[in-house]
Amino acid sequence: MRLSKERVRHMAETLAGRLVQESHVALTGTQKAFIESLDQVVTDELSIEDRLNSEVRQLLKAYERQIETGQVDYQKMFTMIKQKLVRERGIIL
Repeated sequence: MRLSKERVRHMAETLAGRLVQESHVALTGTQKAFIESLDQVVTDELSIEDRLNSEVRQLLKAYERQIETGQVDYQKMFTMIKQKLVRERGIIL
């Protein structure tokens, strides 16, 4: 994940505060519970790309020999596979 847990928490607290202050949401529970929910949602969304990158690395292991001999550029192949999976799965990054 590109953002630290502390940064995500800060974002969730700031967003929750603004949404409540500007009357975009009406809380039925506590603000703390709302912040926890926002924190979890943001963390889950950010981890999607991490899981995708891990999957692409696994797929590239099949091309390890070609990469080592210079027949295939790792970064180009990584980008191509990632873009293909993003399109196929309708992921928004």
